[in-house]
Amino acid sequence: MAENSRLHNSQLESEPALAGPEVERLYSRPITAILIILGGLVALILALVLSVSFGAMDIKFLMVWDAVFHFNPDLKEHQVIHELRLPRVLGCMLVGSAFAVAGAIMQGMTRNPLADSGLLGLNSGAGFALALCFAFAPGLSYSYIMMFSFLGAAVSTIVVVVLGASVRGGLTPMRMVLAGVTLSALLTALSEGIALYFRIGQELAFWYAGGVAGIRWEQLKVMFPWVGVALIAAMVLSRSITMLSLGEEVSKGLGLRTGPVKLAGVIIVIMLAGSAVSVAGAVSFIGLLVPHVARKLVGVDYKWIIPTSAVLGALLVVLADLAARTVHPPYETPIGTMIALIGVPFFLYLANKERREL
Repeated sequence: MAENSRLHNSQLESEPALAGPEVERLYSRPITAILIILGGLVALILALVLSVSFGAMDIKFLMVWDAVFHFNPDLKEHQVIHELRLPRVLGCMLVGSAFAVAGAIMQGMTRNPLADSGLLGLNSGAGFALALCFAFAPGLSYSYIMMFSFLGAAVSTIVVVVLGASVRGGLTPMRMVLAGVTLSALLTALSEGIALYFRIGQELAFWYAGGVAGIRWEQLKVMFPWVGVALIAAMVLSRSITMLSLGEEVSKGLGLRTGPVKLAGVIIVIMLAGSAVSVAGAVSFIGLLVPHVARKLVGVDYKWIIPTSAVLGALLVVLADLAARTVHPPYETPIGTMIALIGVPFFLYLANKERREL
């Protein structure tokens, strides 16, 4: 099977004019993708209902239904559902979709199955901005902290792209990854230094662990337009990402202007992962795990990978948050820990597989 795959890839490189139709015919599974997306949406709705129903306070389903459609501010149960649980589960859905689609785009652009948005220095940039906020402006509101985290993520990503494109030969996937890893190491070290000097290690630790408990309607109102526009843009760019994932020479042979596509992809990743990081913190492995599973299920066409990743990413984070709240009540386990329990073994499996195929 592996030899056949490599043979087919070599044929694509020798016949770039046929690459698009051949890939779609042999490796795209639209019926499977549609079934997975529809089944995932049904499972997501059920998961949302369960997540809103379960928590530290035992609330019956009929009360949940009444609180959603006939909100009464005088009832404590309605207040808990409307002000705490609903924005939290909707935030989980947006965070999961954003991280998953950002990871899918990164893997397509870099042709690296181990890539996610963290490779652009995005997580470390947001963490550094957060460290500065905690150290020099400890009284900032949650909305301002969210804004500065997003700016830190965006600036660090722009620096990575500029560094990768400043050398002869332009921006390549390898240079992007190397620049991202280097800047991430620098910003992480600076954040830890600030945390030690100003004694804000505990505050940063909560952010690095990842969490959605603080999500409120105000954050969702800011986050939703960014994520919604970026998801639509990702679908518009999906065909170009598919061609780019075939390799630089093949995509250029198909007439693709790779420079503008890479720039648009980076902007979409900033919008998606920057919004998610600013709200939920540095939740790892979503952007690594979900796109890889989606690609195995639906093929290499990003027209199907992107919506499948969005649905599966949302479902993963909603279920992980539900598990985090119910595994050891009344205490909460960090959501990043729950996802890492799945993500770390999967990452080791992928790393070992890539090593064997070298």
